[in-house]
Amino acid sequence: MTRPLRTLVVGCGHMGLSHARAYHAMRDAFEIVGLVSRGAASRQAVNRDLGGTYAEFSRFEDALAATKPDLVCISTYPDTHAAYAIAALEAGAHVFLEKPVAETVEECRRVIDTARRMQRKLVVGYVLQVHPSWKRFVELTHTLGKPLVMRMNLNQQSSGSNWETHQNLLKSLSPIVDCGVHYIEVMCRMTRSRPIRVSGIRARLTDVLPAGQVNYGQLQVTFEDGSVGWYEAGWGPMMSETAFFVKDVIGPKGSVSISARNASSAGKSADVDSHSKTESLLVHHAELDASGAFVRQDEWIDVSDEPNHDELCRREQEVLLRAIREDVDLTAHWESAIDSLRVVIAAEQSAQEGRVIQL
Repeated sequence: MTRPLRTLVVGCGHMGLSHARAYHAMRDAFEIVGLVSRGAASRQAVNRDLGGTYAEFSRFEDALAATKPDLVCISTYPDTHAAYAIAALEAGAHVFLEKPVAETVEECRRVIDTARRMQRKLVVGYVLQVHPSWKRFVELTHTLGKPLVMRMNLNQQSSGSNWETHQNLLKSLSPIVDCGVHYIEVMCRMTRSRPIRVSGIRARLTDVLPAGQVNYGQLQVTFEDGSVGWYEAGWGPMMSETAFFVKDVIGPKGSVSISARNASSAGKSADVDSHSKTESLLVHHAELDASGAFVRQDEWIDVSDEPNHDELCRREQEVLLRAIREDVDLTAHWESAIDSLRVVIAAEQSAQEGRVIQL
């Protein structure tokens, strides 16, 4: 019988808690050997949630040396991702790393090169890759013809502790970089084409942030096949709840839209669990008959039985476990992580310099 992987959980916020719950529930495959966070309160809260039996550490370096893990799960702020991942890989551990891999494309490549050199598995937390409803969404877009027009956003009206978290995230990355990698990766799967240029705009909507930090951005990306897409993201107490959740794709043969009517209702944008909800897909067919009327009626596809956030995180760990046990080649997964980060970083450059960036 294969022994459980000794697992060090680094970062005890919302994502760290969900991943820790997955490891705790899958104790035949994973053995948590430590919880790491800079603040005692967050790791103590996670420990209580899991029964209060796990060792706690305030410093990642100390925990790595003391526990000698087989696997390190990193759900910290993005400015630590690359350094922590490289240290874990160099120590001989496999790594599960929340997105984005790093703050720059160069750092992202160094992380992946280290995983390749050390012959360790590195899985990046692109949760929409394991979401069954989003898989169906992507499959349906392949029936729409080319080019595609992809319209997506995820704005979050945050206050209290959520706004504090967003302000901490903004010290590392802007919203279109932090969240945008998810949706650029999805657009690449929808088009199955290469992004060739990107432009971006951004705005600073509060004096609370230090000079140079922005809490709103939008990018526009063009693909080699002629497809185009936009993505918008803003964080803070000033953000509108109107149309905070748009996921809509149009092609010559019709359109497919996520219609998360409950998750998209007023007051839900700060609820992280609602961010991956689809609830239903609306498929529209563009074909007209001789009289100019639509040949087919719109279709509603009910996906309300979709997994919640904790279950999606468990599925991500199943992907990681299979990669380790079956020696799955993760090259395509790594290339996707590089490509999506490259686009959103270029969008930031475009917004700063006021010009279109050729990729």
